[in-house]
Amino acid sequence: MTADELQTLIEDATADYALGETDTALQKLARATAAAPESFEAWHALAEVNFSLRRLDAALAAGERAHALRPADLFINTTLSRIWMERGDKARAEHFGAQAKIQSWKDQLKNPEAHQGGL
Repeated sequence: MTADELQTLIEDATADYALGETDTALQKLARATAAAPESFEAWHALAEVNFSLRRLDAALAAGERAHALRPADLFINTTLSRIWMERGDKARAEHFGAQAKIQSWKDQLKNPEAHQGGL
């Protein structure tokens, strides 16, 4: 699978999910992660879809795979924080929330113009 085909598959899965076709979305994301296990975007999308469906174990497994690929990513740290909060582990949720905040600050320092007008 080419990078463009993978991106299209992930985008199609996201659109399917948005249209309420959750089984189709999950099937496409399973194909994406099987074809490209190094794809952060596929694992993160799979984590988010499973989280929204309250499939917390599957969301956590996918989120951890994405995090292993990009541990400093703001969005995966936020996703993991939300998953752990829903699972009732406040300490882990706070850990990942803090990691997300740190990454946000780093992003602001690297690109202050993009964050003008914020708090």
